[in-house]
Amino acid sequence: MNITAHTFFFSVYPYICLVVFLMGCLARFDRDQYTWKSDSSQLLRAGQLRWGSNLFHVGILFLLFGHTVGLLTPHFIYAPFISAQHKQLLAIVSGGTAGAICFAGLTLLLHRRMFDPRIRLTSRRTDLAILVILWVQLCLGLVTLPYSFADRADAHTMLALADWAQGIVTFRPDASGLLSVEWPFKVHIVLGMTVFLLFPFTRLVHVWSGFASVGYLLRPYQVVRSRRLNVPASHQQSRRRI
Repeated sequence: MNITAHTFFFSVYPYICLVVFLMGCLARFDRDQYTWKSDSSQLLRAGQLRWGSNLFHVGILFLLFGHTVGLLTPHFIYAPFISAQHKQLLAIVSGGTAGAICFAGLTLLLHRRMFDPRIRLTSRRTDLAILVILWVQLCLGLVTLPYSFADRADAHTMLALADWAQGIVTFRPDASGLLSVEWPFKVHIVLGMTVFLLFPFTRLVHVWSGFASVGYLLRPYQVVRSRRLNVPASHQQSRRRI
């Protein structure tokens, strides 16, 4: 990768993806709320979906949380508790385990989407495309594990990735110069940013609703009266108005 492409993909492209991600999601929620859904195909066939969906979501949520905390936490915060070398080894083991779980679940979902005639017929092109992109992204993530393991002695890879991510968040103009890692990491990063670029135009927007569901846990209880308790109808109606 030449210097110009390197500078674009790791200094400019992240902000393009972030702007499209945020503004695209906002525009879609404002203009096309009826398309804001996961489009579940559970009614067509639930067996393979149960295993695939559970494994995928458990793995991907762990990976998302792990990548966010691992890359954006400054070194001086965790240094008193764990060394960079041990943190990288922990990331390899935990990330590899979560990645394998996610890979198994996503493979089941992709196989189901591609080879079940009824589900394939009701799927949009974007449904299949985003699954393929996520599958390739997971494969790239698993490919990086041997490189990270070989580099665990000085934790150069983890520190370089964290410096770059924190440089992007803090708007450092020289962020691309901080990223001196092997090619699988670079391709993994670019494809990961591309997922956020495509996010507003796919079914992935339902992830926002998952975070919003936390409000469900905090809402007040609903008062429900059963007819089997012989409560007068007039009293039930007054309770509903309350």
